[in-house]
Amino acid sequence: MHRKFIATIVAAALAVTAIGSAPARADNDLLKALAAIAGVAIVGKVIHDRNKRHKERDTVTRNTYQAPIYESSPRVYDLEPRPLPNRAKRRLLPGDCLRSAQTRQGRVRYFGKRCLERNYKHVNKLPRDCFIRLRGDDQSRRGYDARCLRDRGYQLARR
Repeated sequence: MHRKFIATIVAAALAVTAIGSAPARADNDLLKALAAIAGVAIVGKVIHDRNKRHKERDTVTRNTYQAPIYESSPRVYDLEPRPLPNRAKRRLLPGDCLRSAQTRQGRVRYFGKRCLERNYKHVNKLPRDCFIRLRGDDQSRRGYDARCLRDRGYQLARR
């Protein structure tokens, strides 16, 4: 952009200088003006061609990086996955939800239903057989029997 601008200014300066230095004559003014315009055009073309050659020479083609392709060995991918360890399979219930209540049959330990709904995201997957309702003198309570859940694989998270 700057080179074209400078080339235009130089060509215009040469044209004005050529026209102004010659003595004024009425018969040759038209010829001199045409000669000056032709000179400016020639100088402009030379500058343009020179710039074009510089651009072509400065242009560098770069090879793009291609990531290496690794062939997979069938031994690695044909292995069957190992089963999960027991510690990953266990289902932990929050320890804060463990409650105990005194009934006619004795002390019953259970997990409160509302507490589990707030703190355990898989309440809908708990066994329905373990759901219990306890009625006391002052209120009734609902929850899941702790012993029943323990027999079905659930454990108490002590943290």
